[in-house]
Amino acid sequence: MTQAHGRSRPMVGRTVLVTGGTGGIGKATALGLAALGAHVAITGRHPVRTRDAVLEIRAAGGGRVDAFVADLSSQSEVRRVAGEVLGCLPRIDVLVNNVGGYWNTRHLTTDGLERTFALNHLAPFLLTALLLDRLRDSAPARVVTVASNAHKAGRIDFDDLQGERAYSGARAYNQSKLANVLFSYELARRLAGTGVTANALHPGVVRTGFGAEDPAGTQRLVVRLLRPFMKSPARGAATPIHVASAPELAEVSGRYFADRKPTRSSPRSYDQTVAARLWQISAEPIGLTAAG
Repeated sequence: MTQAHGRSRPMVGRTVLVTGGTGGIGKATALGLAALGAHVAITGRHPVRTRDAVLEIRAAGGGRVDAFVADLSSQSEVRRVAGEVLGCLPRIDVLVNNVGGYWNTRHLTTDGLERTFALNHLAPFLLTALLLDRLRDSAPARVVTVASNAHKAGRIDFDDLQGERAYSGARAYNQSKLANVLFSYELARRLAGTGVTANALHPGVVRTGFGAEDPAGTQRLVVRLLRPFMKSPARGAATPIHVASAPELAEVSGRYFADRKPTRSSPRSYDQTVAARLWQISAEPIGLTAAG
């Protein structure tokens, strides 16, 4: 391989797992990393959409693409897919925790948990924990979590994490995105010296089908008005692709990125006491006593 070609395909020989890789930012991230030479694996909820995404990603990168079908809002599904991933992928150089959703009304998962909290926070928390030994063995490795600037309006309500007393789709989403950032920073602290980095990012406001399953009336209106000003999924994926692949970020950990640059997250996101408490509480419902 020529030096120039090596620079243009810096992910050759690396394996990347992207959750929620069948559409939107997740698929665009998988496409971009495949084009950089990565062996890409994705998770998806729907078998047909997952198969179609695999064909598209394979065409973009020309290499091997693996797929795992699972509903990551279910803890048993997260555990099953983690087992399948470990059986299929001898190494994991990058885990991109991308899967997420927004629900205007309160929904419960098969585990009896509020869906936003379960999918947006507990799923990446559990999946990362289950894959951590493989990531450590593959070091230098990276955990990249797609958060959102919505975290800046978020607060971790330890008295009502599941929105049982009062539910707001926006409040649940903002809380889950703050949880993503707190999780990334706490993970970075716990992984210091292992060769595995952990960073979070804001992809931008992107044109996707996000929230379409259960949108609020105001959300429908706002999205329609703002759609011309929103980023395409490909542009939204620029930051996760950068954080997952940039050679200069090999040892950068515990940071928050937007527009491919490190930036400050909200003051609440740096509260280590809250981060440690959230970690412990998150470990309990998923049966992890010593996660990480």
